[in-house]
Order: sequence, then C-alpha cells, then structure tokens
Amino acid sequence: MIKTYPLASIGLDEAKRFQFRLVDSVTRAFPGSEALSTGDSGLRRDLHKPLATSRVEMVIADFFGVERAVLVQGAGTGALRSAFMSAFPARSRVLVHDAPVYPTTATTLESMATELVKADYNDLGALEAALKREKPVAAIVQLARQKIDDSYSHEEVITLIKRVSPGTVVITDDNYAVMKVERIGAQCGADLSAFSLFKLLGPEGVGCVVGKRRYVEVIEKQNYSGGTQVQGHQAMAALRGLIQAPVALAIQSGVVEELAERLSKGEVRGVKGAFIANAQSKVLIVELERNNAEAVIAEAEKLGAAPWPVGSESYHEFVPMFYRVSGTFRASDPSLELRMIRVNPMRSGPETVMRILAEAMAAVAKEGK
Repeated sequence: MIKTYPLASIGLDEAKRFQFRLVDSVTRAFPGSEALSTGDSGLRRDLHKPLATSRVEMVIADFFGVERAVLVQGAGTGALRSAFMSAFPARSRVLVHDAPVYPTTATTLESMATELVKADYNDLGALEAALKREKPVAAIVQLARQKIDDSYSHEEVITLIKRVSPGTVVITDDNYAVMKVERIGAQCGADLSAFSLFKLLGPEGVGCVVGKRRYVEVIEKQNYSGGTQVQGHQAMAALRGLIQAPVALAIQSGVVEELAERLSKGEVRGVKGAFIANAQSKVLIVELERNNAEAVIAEAEKLGAAPWPVGSESYHEFVPMFYRVSGTFRASDPSLELRMIRVNPMRSGPETVMRILAEAMAAVAKEGK
C-alpha cells in the first residue's frame, strides 16, 4: 500500500470565505467603475506600470497579508525566476529538498550557476544539520510534493530554516497550492512566494511574486521596460480568475476525494488501487493491475478526457484529464509511469471520470493490453 501525504486542502466553506475576502480587498482598492473596466495599457509615469496592474497587485498583497505583490510575465516559471534573481546572486549556495527539482526550476538555477546543496525536508533533524553545515544563501521550498512519499509541512520547514539560519532567504514555490491551502509560504514566514496565475483561471503567461518589499522592488526594477510589464487587461483578467478559483478548486478537491474512496473499493475492474497526491496538483493517482498505463490514457482520450495539460488547472481545462505521473515522480521511480496514471477531474463530476475510466479499462482489456 502506497502512503502519500497530500496537502491539507481548504473546504468549500473556507473557499467561499477566500472569495469574499478577495472581493472585499477589491472594493478597497478600486473605484467601482474601474472594477468594471478591462484595464489600461502602457506605463504611467508615477507608477511605471499600468494603473490597473498596480491596483491588482495591491489587492493581492492585501489578501495574503504581505508587504508587496508584483505581477510578472512567464507564469510560474517567470515568477520563480524573478524571485531568484531578486533574492540571491549567481553562483550562490542554495538549499533544496533532496528530491528531483522541478524541471523549469532546475533550468533557471542552472542558468544562474547556483551551487545546490540538498537536505531531506521530511527529516527536520537532517535539515537543521544541513543548514549549520552548508550555510546556504537561500533555500527553496516547494509546497507541492516532489516525491510520492513526501510528508513535510512547509510551515515547519520555513520556521526551522528561519530559526537556525535567519539570514537565509526563503523562497517558496507555491504553484498548485495557492487558493487550495490555508496559508502559502509568504504567510508562514518565507521571504517570497512565487506562483502562476494561469493555474488560477487567469490569462496565459501571468505570474505573481508576493512577500518582502525589498525583494519585490528589485523585481520591479529588473522589469523596467514596457515590454516586460503585465498590462492592465491581463491584470484584470488574472484578478477575475483568482476570484473564481478557490470555490472551483474546492469542488474539484471534493470530487478527487470521492473518486479515491470509490476506486479503492474496487468499482472499476483492472484498477489495483487509488490514492490522492499532490503531483503537482492535488490529483487522483490510479494504480493499475498491469503495466498498461499508456494504453489506458490513449483510450481515455478517445472517450473525451484531455491527455495533457495546457496550464494545468487553467481556464482551458474543464474536461477531466488522464495523463502520466509527474516528471519529478518519474525521476524518483521510473517504473511508476508504467502502472500509474494521474487523473484530475477539473470541472467534471465523479460519474464522468468513473465512466471514462471504466470504459477505457474495458477497451484495453479487450485488446489484450
């Protein structure tokens, strides 16, 4: 039996409170007529960014209770890249979890010629020893799981790093966690949190960094040209998506939980078991009796399931998605790709997912795969 430790998701009632708080923040930052607009374009001389973008950043900072927020181009990857470049110079010693680093994050760290040192975040004693031994300039904490058996609490990890090594800058990768968990990294003591607004029903390519003013101001200086700005219409679209995201994601989480329970009881022939994991989204991991995951995914696509993500929980994705397990999971154990599939219901209900899975399994069995 595989044991996983998914992030604790907020329920529907808390999701509604998130939505209400966010809208309240909007009313404090926007005159009503501007809240109905699509936003402005270009650089205002006093702000060096569009007014709507500035107001949306104020709303996001207020919602998370942090000093500053800034919208950036490049979605989650761009947000992390901006956070890294603002917080530590090239060739710095950077602490990461002893697990496969998310591929786009690894590319950025390689381009900065960072010296990576690793510690097992699941073992707080080992983490403390590594901090004292390595004395890193910065530490990166990913909220979503990098290995299938990761169990660490991001809040405990952040607290320990700041206690043992107060001068270490802590940056959290909050992709797949924002509007799902009670508190993101910057709300738990991290210096910066970075995430994609594209994954939160916003427009393609928009990311966000929240946290300490001193680092956010560096990001703004680094993105001084008009071409690097998030324009007002993008910011307004990101805000509208963010308002809708918590309730939609809470419903999705409930569907995942129901599916895990039903599949674990053997409702679909050929399924060995099912469990919930943050890989990277909170999804259903379906373990098959045979090594035929690729064939099941192919059949599921014929039945209407999406076979790969666009932005992974973006506004494009509303049909259920049947796809291979995440890259970090595959790197930790390549055999998982043969016998496991990821299922994210997106906006669908449990019956749609069960139907597609049952019919896909039957078709594969008929073909002898």
